[in-house]
Amino acid sequence: MPRLAHWVAGAALSAIVLAGCAPSEPAPASMPATTDPADAVVDGDGTEPPDAPPAHLGPRSEPWPDGLVPEPPAPTTPPGPPADERTLEPITTIRGEISPKSVVSSQAGLVFAQNMMYRHTITVYDRDHELVATIPDEIRLEDFGLDGPGEPLLGSPVEAAFTPDGRFAYVSNYRMYGPGFERGGDDVCAPEDGFDDSFVYRVDTATLTIDQVIAVGSVPKYVAVTPDGGTVLVTNWCSYDLSIIDVDEAVEVARVPLGRYPRGVAVTADAATAYVAVMGTRDVAVVDLASRTVTTTIEAGRGPRHLVLDPDDRFLYATLNGDGVVARIDLASGDVARVATGEAPRSMDISADGTALYVVNYRSDSVSKVRTSDLTVVQTVPVELRPIGITYDRATSQVWVASYSGSIRVFADR
Repeated sequence: MPRLAHWVAGAALSAIVLAGCAPSEPAPASMPATTDPADAVVDGDGTEPPDAPPAHLGPRSEPWPDGLVPEPPAPTTPPGPPADERTLEPITTIRGEISPKSVVSSQAGLVFAQNMMYRHTITVYDRDHELVATIPDEIRLEDFGLDGPGEPLLGSPVEAAFTPDGRFAYVSNYRMYGPGFERGGDDVCAPEDGFDDSFVYRVDTATLTIDQVIAVGSVPKYVAVTPDGGTVLVTNWCSYDLSIIDVDEAVEVARVPLGRYPRGVAVTADAATAYVAVMGTRDVAVVDLASRTVTTTIEAGRGPRHLVLDPDDRFLYATLNGDGVVARIDLASGDVARVATGEAPRSMDISADGTALYVVNYRSDSVSKVRTSDLTVVQTVPVELRPIGITYDRATSQVWVASYSGSIRVFADR
């Protein structure tokens, strides 16, 4: 039995009551779409009605006993054929008090789902697909050495990224709710709008509690941790920039201007270069992490959203939300190849051996499996309404798909 399965025994998990959203509030997938009049950029986020005040969510889950740490990350795909020769088969569907914007494997036995402002929680699962904990996003800034109103604030968890050993998770918050945070962000915005800045939480995966809160820009979206574990990168949707966080200092040390609506981030294995999708343009920005500057841009196509690198850092893959395709960029030659997957491809992940991509098609309610060698769609499987997040767990070859409508479907890639 996986070590994490033993954690469930004896742990008192709190029942988190949905608060901050009126019972009649529509589900995220049915909310009116917000569009950018210039380029119809939509990232699938919505906001609560302005008359829905935040409320107290209750206690956090009890921490696990001291000394428990996650299993070490699995470096490769389990024995068997390469990923592009396997077939996705449904295992289970997870439901509950969730409206997941993203789902991310720690590669060390845990999977985090970020439930935005619709639930004000992060839900945590083990490899047996069992709920391990529900982490409320409620904090007091003063508890983390930051200036604040002296009252509880609520966040809205969007995305997560884990340190290489799976020991910590960094979680972005679309906006904050509470005193002093009356100008939350929106999907259509610009720096001059003056929307509130927000925060990234660090979650200790041994205790499953928030142990750091770090100030970043306005409407932080994607989060990435460099492979050396020393730096966290956060794209700020409404600030049009990239926050660079020093892990040891637990503070933002730089901001890199990027352009309209930065989103996905991929970092090279040597932690020297970050590629950032600038979704309000056609470009991927290339950021030198030593100088903290944009050295060049790569034209990928309309609305680049999510990025992944292959294991050799030879190819960069980008979902092009505006074009409805996935692009493969040869970083040596600059050549770009494309494949249509479905309507509005959003998030994706890549197999450990680099032979397969797994892509969610937001408006087609499907997941496409793409063979990377020739960009052929080898399988398309239906999922529930508005799939938005996806993660590939290397140790199990399982693919977890988060749908905004309130479910996580898990597939085995056999």
